[in-house]
Amino acid sequence: MKVTIVMENHSGFKKGLLGAHGFSALVEHKNMRVLVDTGVDGEVLLRNMNALEINPKKIDYLFLTHGHYDHTGGLKALLEARKGRKLPVIAHPEIFTKRVALKPHLRDISIPFKREELEALGADFILVKDPFQIRGGIWSSGEIERKVWDRAVGYKLEGGALSKDPVKDDISLILDLGKEVAVVTGCSHSGILNIAMHAQKIIEKPLKALIGGFHLAGAKKELIEDTIETFKGMDIRKFYAGHCTGFDATARFKTAFGERFEPLYSGKVIEL
Repeated sequence: MKVTIVMENHSGFKKGLLGAHGFSALVEHKNMRVLVDTGVDGEVLLRNMNALEINPKKIDYLFLTHGHYDHTGGLKALLEARKGRKLPVIAHPEIFTKRVALKPHLRDISIPFKREELEALGADFILVKDPFQIRGGIWSSGEIERKVWDRAVGYKLEGGALSKDPVKDDISLILDLGKEVAVVTGCSHSGILNIAMHAQKIIEKPLKALIGGFHLAGAKKELIEDTIETFKGMDIRKFYAGHCTGFDATARFKTAFGERFEPLYSGKVIEL
């Protein structure tokens, strides 16, 4: 399995690549190419794809981890670059929920496009709540059971009324590597511990690697320490974290896990 980070908050390690708030990664596994999320900006997404020699027309599936703008902002540009070719888009049924944040001011944080305009450009939405096998060895986690704390943020706007958003559409890509599994997560609003436990429940194999945003930015010290201690007990071999993980959590993970932890950046390649 090979994972190429197409867009991440940080760049600077490889010439010609840009960093931008958000996340996008190309997963190549079992002769399939799955793009996980599209980052915040279509221009940056396509520029980085070009620099990394990734052809938008040769993507087999798009997997959307949840319906926030920083993971879906490049959707329209990606579809336009495919010039009308159909693209299966796997997501949770609540992906198009209208969402807002109240701080630092009221702002829209949902997918910045309407479903109809994306379908007109070739998106073929496959919206499934439950876990399912996309192709051999490649799974959608489906809606994630929350046994411990989660990291849900923002509010839903329905019928003119605001309510706290549980971000139920937060899903992850699970990859069966044979004896072990790897998980690619976008923002871990379900809670990175819940995601790890959920993946093991579905595939019933040890976790080799967690890749993506762990959403521990701004988390209390106790929560970060709880995460680390729980992961020590799970004996996960590798952690690759970025985007919403946060500086404090990144530093603590590196201290706790040493070479087993690596930060993400645009252009990083992971082979497992």
